[in-house]
Amino acid sequence: MSPGQAAGEEADTGASPALPRVLSALFYGTCSFLTVLVNKALLSAYSFPSPVFLGIGQMAATILILYVSKLNKIVHFPDFDKSIPVKLFPLPLIYVGNHLSGLSSTSKLSLPMFTVLRKFTIPLTLLLEIIILGKRYPLNIIVSVFAIILGAFIAAGSDLSFNLEGYIFVLLNDIFTAANGVYTKQKIDPKELGKYGVLFYNACFMVIPTVIISFSTGDFQQATHFQHWTNFLFVFQFILSCFLGFLLMYSTVLCSHYNSALTTTVVGAIKNISIAYIGMLIGGDYIFSMLNFVGLNICMAGGLRYSFLTLRGNSKPAQPGDEENALQMSKS
Repeated sequence: MSPGQAAGEEADTGASPALPRVLSALFYGTCSFLTVLVNKALLSAYSFPSPVFLGIGQMAATILILYVSKLNKIVHFPDFDKSIPVKLFPLPLIYVGNHLSGLSSTSKLSLPMFTVLRKFTIPLTLLLEIIILGKRYPLNIIVSVFAIILGAFIAAGSDLSFNLEGYIFVLLNDIFTAANGVYTKQKIDPKELGKYGVLFYNACFMVIPTVIISFSTGDFQQATHFQHWTNFLFVFQFILSCFLGFLLMYSTVLCSHYNSALTTTVVGAIKNISIAYIGMLIGGDYIFSMLNFVGLNICMAGGLRYSFLTLRGNSKPAQPGDEENALQMSKS
């Protein structure tokens, strides 16, 4: 597969028509954008103290929606058997780590700094795709990635609202997100679990351990005693967050199915551009400094350049070796 590896992105995307690839990417970007805004409102504006409990709600929504859909024959995925945990591993562990670290970091950082530090997902995804999927990328892509990292370092180094715990959580979230994208691409073979099976069994396997974590850390008790459960707007946004959590997980798998882990990460970077600037205007927790602002814009410029190069690469015709790989993937 060495000829196809040199142009791994084309090989992945060549298996699907352009329209599903574009629509799945737009769907993922929209879901991710809305989920971050709603979670930010719950965890910051309302000061909801239990991000793990919120994660449980999102997992429960995923299980309920997919189970009811399966009963009504809207979606299809295999019934449980003892081979499923082996087929999924290590996705459930990555999944819950991604979920909880993302919610925890959202509550501890301003939106612009959160989105800047999330840019480290891009080089991590590149690295994991090289190691796990055997892909290689040209120098101009690597240079764009370094521009993103440079901008992120400048912005983070001058962050006047520095929060070490928040930085640790968001960097852990970057690692889990990159691993989740790469391993999801590897696991969603329709002959095995398919995209719905991956979603359903991921949530099933991790909801009970997450409930135990919530109880043992006091997160569950804080959630049940939270004062805003009688507030209709809060309850509405909590339910909306649970539903959006399901849509985000589904759209991530869908985008990875039609595209690649790299393209899914790029879409997330583009989405973060709009979130960062909205956070400056309406977030209420962004502390302005010139160095921070410059670093933020360098990071965004690198992200746009990276996105342009990636999308331009996708539009190139695949080489013969890539077409063979694409045909094999489409048959699977």
